[in-house]
Amino acid sequence: MNRSFKVIARSELGLVRDGNEDAALVSPQLVAVADGMGGHAGGEVASKIAITSVKELSGVLSDPALDTESREDLLLNISFSIDHEIATAANSDRSLQGMGTTLTALHLNGEHVELLHIGDSRCYQWRGKKLVQLSYDHTVMQELLDQGRLTPDEVVNHPQRSLLTQALIGDSGIDPILHLFEAKVGDQYLLCSDGLSSVLSDHEIATIIKKSEPEKVVDHLIDAVHEKGAPDNVTILWVEIVEGSNEPKLELLGAAQV
Repeated sequence: MNRSFKVIARSELGLVRDGNEDAALVSPQLVAVADGMGGHAGGEVASKIAITSVKELSGVLSDPALDTESREDLLLNISFSIDHEIATAANSDRSLQGMGTTLTALHLNGEHVELLHIGDSRCYQWRGKKLVQLSYDHTVMQELLDQGRLTPDEVVNHPQRSLLTQALIGDSGIDPILHLFEAKVGDQYLLCSDGLSSVLSDHEIATIIKKSEPEKVVDHLIDAVHEKGAPDNVTILWVEIVEGSNEPKLELLGAAQV
């Protein structure tokens, strides 16, 4: 059975930032969000590198001659290619040193979705009116939570809540894992930068989704972020698995458009 992603997406500057360091990709079988950081305009460069690389991969992954294992290997290894390209760019321009990016990509591959995730840009699944976080935050705070040294309430206003333990920063210090999940027609996914997840709780996000028509989910989430001051760039992709080739056109958002 032929399936594809139906996607509604927005990338916004927020109310405080001067530039958008978020970038995103929308395509029929592959979607991604990257949240850049560091350097003079370096965050915008790093996230653009990541999303441009994923865009180039999207055409290769759609090749019917590729088997499932090959697709998985290509998706997993794109993270190393991005990391190398970031290192090359930073070495050639000193103003870009220290830049990096997160990357969260979701690929529809037959009966499964494959999640590639580095950093703290999140992927949630919405099924049966329940919101489940599929990605794992690569942050110091998450490690402390796992160890029982902090409570969720203590994390909210912690000064180091955004400190990453993994990111694409050109140092080869990444350990990417590809997670596979069963895919059903009608399943919905929320991909976002931490401009959403650091402002709204999972409960608040789920409440807004429950109250919203599907085509209004993204707008209502961004409105809620703005009501709380929108301190960071915010990028949101609302993704649904649909039957047939109801294909969104390939689209770049945020820093990747430049």
